[in-house]
Amino acid sequence: MNDTKKPLFQDFKPVTKQKWIEKANIDLKGADFNKTLVWKNLSKVEFQPFYTKEDNQILLNNTGKNSQSLVNYRLIAVNTNEEANKLALKAIEEGINGLIFNVTDKTTASLLLKGIDLNTITVSFLLNENAIAFAKEFVAFAKEQNITKENLKGSFNSNIISTYVTTGNLDISQFEIVAELIKLTAEYQNFKALTISGSEYLNSGANQVQEVAYTLNSLIFVTEKLIEKGITATTIFNNLNFDFAIGSEYFIEMGKFRAFNVLLNEIALKYEISTFSNTINAKTAIWNKSITDAHTNLLRATTEAMSAILGNVDGVLIEPYDKEFKNSSDFSSRIAGNISTILKEESYFGKVSNPVDGSYYIEEVTSKIAEKALELFKSIESNGGFYASFESELIQQQIAEIRQEKIKLLSQRRLVMVGVNKYPNLMEKITPNILSNGTQDSTSKILKPRRAALEIEAIRKTTEELVEKTGIRPVVELASFGNLTMRKARAAFSYDFIGVSGFNVQQEKSFASAQQAAEESAKSDSNVVVICSSDQDYDESALSFVKTFRTLNTNKVLLLAGAPANLSELTDAGLDGCVNMRSDVIATISSIQQKVQKTIKS
Repeated sequence: MNDTKKPLFQDFKPVTKQKWIEKANIDLKGADFNKTLVWKNLSKVEFQPFYTKEDNQILLNNTGKNSQSLVNYRLIAVNTNEEANKLALKAIEEGINGLIFNVTDKTTASLLLKGIDLNTITVSFLLNENAIAFAKEFVAFAKEQNITKENLKGSFNSNIISTYVTTGNLDISQFEIVAELIKLTAEYQNFKALTISGSEYLNSGANQVQEVAYTLNSLIFVTEKLIEKGITATTIFNNLNFDFAIGSEYFIEMGKFRAFNVLLNEIALKYEISTFSNTINAKTAIWNKSITDAHTNLLRATTEAMSAILGNVDGVLIEPYDKEFKNSSDFSSRIAGNISTILKEESYFGKVSNPVDGSYYIEEVTSKIAEKALELFKSIESNGGFYASFESELIQQQIAEIRQEKIKLLSQRRLVMVGVNKYPNLMEKITPNILSNGTQDSTSKILKPRRAALEIEAIRKTTEELVEKTGIRPVVELASFGNLTMRKARAAFSYDFIGVSGFNVQQEKSFASAQQAAEESAKSDSNVVVICSSDQDYDESALSFVKTFRTLNTNKVLLLAGAPANLSELTDAGLDGCVNMRSDVIATISSIQQKVQKTIKS
């Protein structure tokens, strides 16, 4: 009979964290553990490669709760009341349970909301003009429909912070409007009359710490202004709705939302508020969306939604994957709504206790973001607060530093965007008019939400414009010889690297010798030739390849995949440049394009 009470693993001694580190150092063969395995993200937060019971896990309070009634939003532009109402009813049929209406001065609440059950559907409004008049209409409509007071859910967004940070103009009368909106909705405890947005920061290139800190700074600014208008701090905090963008750093975004909840509660305590009710809504970011290989935006949106839900938000708005370059179709809108429906109904997000709670990694991410954000928040407050720091352009400068660092990492391909700077879809056909020219207004006084890929898009735009003008799509030939493993690896790298340009990159051509490769590639119909082989083969044959090639052809662009030791000698012989892991994709491809354009024109 088996002894079921016999202790398991009694012959195995516990392994300490130090032992794991020692073993890792052996495997690293002298490489620095911290530089190699400890990860530092753009929020300047370091994360360990593994955790054990020896780590002092810090469990923060008030990180939020996994929403059991997640709101799946769809944004509806109100051109006419009838058209918007029709779109809203269709969205509800497709499983959407939250509607955001972009209200105009011609919007009538009763016509807009006809046939919509406000007891079960959450409704929010972006108020541009005649905010108070519309709010009065809306409240009157809710009363006429006998909507249960606790069932009316949603928010008003008068864009008080969004407008300021993106235009530089602060309309003081907006505080009077918000104060009136709060009074109008006083009976409806679950309807929030004050929305503060943090999405503009992330979409302008900020990191998560900055997004959290600046949003809290703006909260203090708005709160103090409303207190001056006679609104109590408790009333303000019970009317708060926050809008955030969701970035692509999966776990960091979870920590961001959890950290924000922690710090929001800390700030509430400073106003002597221990309990209050607010909502947090998250929408897919503009920053990390692409026009090239746009269907990858569906994958980005999916992971973003997962991050937000596991970060304990109350609602998500998933924008259609094609929103950045055309008016979204019924199909793309339907697919966007289905993402969160599937996550909620089939993957059980929001239906179970949050699986990330208690995770060593997520708890550390939360705590470190909270720590860094609190530090930044205090520095902004000591500088005079949100308004003074924005007017002095301190906030804009801090965001600009991170934005430029992100763009640099994208150009170096150390930060990957599928279909943009890596793994381009070479079969894709795209028109130049939807691509960015890479230039933006250089003013530093305002924030401009944008895509991260604008500068890389400009490369593709140059190619597509050339194709339109000349009818010729430049051809890239990968001429390989020598060591089989290295030539194939470098050909694959070159295919991926230069493919970002939109050129017609052909499959690798293998030659028996460097001499044959040089002669045949020089005479082919290609516009660009890339030499692909091993370092040893380069030492033996690269110089003769370049000399032979240039004897036969002086017009083509000639590149080498790798980083040869005798680069200066090869350059003197006629090599135009190299492509390797250290190459900057924007600078390298722009240089290639300039030479190709001259050749095609001549």
